[in-house]
Amino acid sequence: MNRPILSLLVSLVLASVASQSLPAAPAEPAHNPLIWADVPDISVLRVGKTYYMSSTTMHMSPGLPIMKSTDLVNWRMASYAHENLVDNEAMRLENGKNAYSKGSWASSLRYHDGVFYVTTFSYTSGYTHIYSTRDPDHGPWKETHFEPALHDNSLFFDDDGRVYIISGGGRITLTELQPDLSGIKPGGVKKVIVENVNTVFGTDLGGLNGEGSQFFKIKGRYYLVNIASPASRWARSVIINRADKIDGPYEARVVFDDRGIAQGGLVDTPEGKWYAYLFKDNGAVGRIPYLVPVTWKDGWPVLGEDGKAPMTLDIPAGGQGVSGASGIVSSDEFSRRPGDPILPLAWQWNHNPEPRFWSLTARPGYLSIITNRVVSTLEEARNTLTQRTFGPRSSATTSIDVSGMKDGDYAGIAAFQKRYGFVGVKMSGNTRSVVMVSADSETPEEIASVPLSGKTVHLKVECEFAPAPEVARFSYSLDGRTWIPIGRPSALKYTVPHFTGYRFALFYYSTKTAGGRVDFDYYRVGQGADSH
Repeated sequence: MNRPILSLLVSLVLASVASQSLPAAPAEPAHNPLIWADVPDISVLRVGKTYYMSSTTMHMSPGLPIMKSTDLVNWRMASYAHENLVDNEAMRLENGKNAYSKGSWASSLRYHDGVFYVTTFSYTSGYTHIYSTRDPDHGPWKETHFEPALHDNSLFFDDDGRVYIISGGGRITLTELQPDLSGIKPGGVKKVIVENVNTVFGTDLGGLNGEGSQFFKIKGRYYLVNIASPASRWARSVIINRADKIDGPYEARVVFDDRGIAQGGLVDTPEGKWYAYLFKDNGAVGRIPYLVPVTWKDGWPVLGEDGKAPMTLDIPAGGQGVSGASGIVSSDEFSRRPGDPILPLAWQWNHNPEPRFWSLTARPGYLSIITNRVVSTLEEARNTLTQRTFGPRSSATTSIDVSGMKDGDYAGIAAFQKRYGFVGVKMSGNTRSVVMVSADSETPEEIASVPLSGKTVHLKVECEFAPAPEVARFSYSLDGRTWIPIGRPSALKYTVPHFTGYRFALFYYSTKTAGGRVDFDYYRVGQGADSH
């Protein structure tokens, strides 16, 4: 065969191969943790082909976040159930009071007759709160509340039209509500349905009392999901009590015991698959969600694969991650066009904000904060604006115009929890300094100080949650390009006095004279450095 004919045949074969569609590459599977950020006490439901999830954000405002997904993996922010849980001294950080570790606690999210309901309770307000809307993406959420604050409650609409709330710690009580949910029904059912969740451990009582109730009716049976731990080891397990009638009797099983991954409930897909949504205490980043496959045997849910939470799931990953288009975290240039939300949903204030003393319009393209009182530390500061950190590494940068600061003022960006660290500007008389402050020993300490001659400075915090040790690193820049480390790494530690994962926080406070002003030019979140 001569060369021209051979070349022609080769060309035809290659053209034929190229014209055939190649098999699609297999989709990358989703993985655990589902969201490597602080999204604890989750409650999930499905309406049609769409899933909704509520979570706990304690003392943050707005609070009780609602998220949305079409695949149980990729979640985006939809709304908040409340702007301010309650307006009192604790939520305003007044007279030495605060709501750290309090605010609103574990919620339950339900759907009934076209309406979404989410319940929570608060020892800060003293109430059980119920919020409702027909549009969880936009609201508004209508609030009703009543006494007392029913601990870790779960709302439940039964098939006969009656409505209940299941609550308690250790002892779990079934309480009937008014049909309009305005309060406890006089003369209605009020019965202890589980005397002590922990009796499932036999004689090994103690440990964490059963709590975190989520209540379901599945194929005619009633299922109560709690967490508890035995006295011999602090390892939260998933406990399920099951009954044929709502008021019992209930029989119990330990259905899952793996690395403390616990607290949550059950949800099915339109295709009939079942999953448990749970969370795990994961160090300084907070309590992070896991999704665990469920099978059924003899009317009992069987969680996990060989009793373990798999790291790989049988669901395509899609764009799984925290820093994508989810809105769980979000960069912000502080520029607003007509119709834009005032703040993206990723932002939450530390306690209730004081609207008169922050603005996006006083200097367009900037977040302006004015101090209106004198405080001693960052923990007392009003109008501190926060977002979640996330793992395994994350970073946040900002730029501040500090020309309006007064003597004794501090402004900057923090890795914020009880044992916080920050990089910022300190004003002493007429002298400005870039400082790094660490409270990782619980007492704020100025670790480093560098004179600042200009009126603007760029600041950066980088958090490393894996591998250990968990630390925050701080740096500053005079041009936004060349970053200069300052101080030392600050140890990150999850503490109960705050009961939240670390937050990136933009702050400004006065220790001597109120009335100064700073302008934040931008906030940019990133994955953090790979190595140092």
